[in-house]
Order: sequence, then C-alpha cells, then structure tokens
Amino acid sequence: MFVKQIVIYFLLVFCLCFPDVLVAQTQDSYDYNSEFTWGINKNSYGGLIGGFVFKKARKIDKKIFETFGLEVMNVKNPHEVRTQAPSSGNYFIYGKAKYLYALRFQYGRDLVLFTKGPQQGVEVKAVLAIGPSLGVVAPYYVQVDPTPGGQGYYTYNTPYTPDIQYGQIQGTGSLFEGLFESKIQLGANLKAALNFELGTAKNQVTGFEVGFLLDAYTKTIVLMPSAENQAVFPTVFLTLFYGSRK
Repeated sequence: MFVKQIVIYFLLVFCLCFPDVLVAQTQDSYDYNSEFTWGINKNSYGGLIGGFVFKKARKIDKKIFETFGLEVMNVKNPHEVRTQAPSSGNYFIYGKAKYLYALRFQYGRDLVLFTKGPQQGVEVKAVLAIGPSLGVVAPYYVQVDPTPGGQGYYTYNTPYTPDIQYGQIQGTGSLFEGLFESKIQLGANLKAALNFELGTAKNQVTGFEVGFLLDAYTKTIVLMPSAENQAVFPTVFLTLFYGSRK
C-alpha cells in the first residue's frame, strides 16, 4: 500500500510540475557551487517518520555534484503492530525484541537533468549514492507485571522475550532504555533516486526526493523472533527536504 501511494504522489507532482520544467530550460538559469540540505524521511520500513537525512553537495562539473550524506533511520519489521494493554491502557509492540537504528553514510553523485529559471520551474536531479551502514541493535524493553495474568500492582522493566506472556505486558519501557546495551552490525547501502527542487529563492532549497534504497547487513537482524526476519532491507522512500546553497 505504501509503495502504491508513493508512486501515485510522485506521478501527480511530476505531472503538475512538468510544464514548468520545460519552460525553465529556456530561461536564464542561476548558478551555484554548493548546497546543504536536511530532510524528513518516510519509507516502507519506517513508521510515521522513518528518520532524518543530511546531505552536503559541491559542484565538480557543469551538471555534476559530488555528495556526502548521512541518514539516521529507525528500521521496523513490517509485522510490528502497536497494541494496548487491557489493564494499564499503555501501548506496546507485542513480539518485538529489538530496535534497529541505521546510520547510513553515503558518497555519491547528483546529475542535473533539468535546470530551472530564476523564481520558476523545477530543478530535477538523478541521484546515486553508496556507502557503509552501521546498524545499532538495541533490546526492546517492556513493562511487565510478574503475577499470572498481569493482575498485580508491581511492575518492572525487562527486555522482551517470547517467554513473557501477553497478559503480563503493561507497556513499553522507558525512552532510550537498553540503548547502552546495543550491539553493532556492519553493512552497506545503495541509493538511487530522483530529486525535485521546487524553491523560488536562489539561496534556499526546498523540495522532495523519491527513490529506492537497499540496506544490507552481514547477518540476519532478529527484530521479532516470531516473524520473518532478514539481513537485507529493500525500501522505497520519500524525503521532504530543506536547505541552503551558495
């Protein structure tokens, strides 16, 4: 469903903007040598907000930019569902055992396909980047009532295991609990995308990027013991970005 939605959004925006792209090529384009952008990412392995993206680009040719990027993502198993504990009313994800925070370092090239005229049109770039990934795998803590059926008044926080009964879970543990118990998984990532810059100011950047990213690790990361887990995460994404250039 998410893949279908992101394709539809991409096609609608492109169709609306395409006439301006053609007009922009006949105008005097403005030039710039570098830019820095940051954005909010939505992807098929993330939640409402998948994570954050940062990118620095510098011109090395008339239409080619060298790029250095960093992505910070919270990677989820597609089977994760928030559940409300009947006795406490708090929410938790039943069956989740690990968090995966992905730090993706990227080096790549942006190729300008269409330039824009001053204060009009759309600049379109083809994006290709590759680099190492660091997967920070942290235990998922839950609040547990030790009494059978979860009817007692005493609770404690502990990493989730399949031995914990559903009725004993009263909610999720504290924020960032278990982060210092994390383990690192090494991997690599590859990204291919189209970048649409819609801003009207010369020194500011506003737009969106849509594409495909492959994130692969050296071994399977067990986020949910009772579900299918994997070492490779192919994802489609949409990033809304903002930044500056000079």
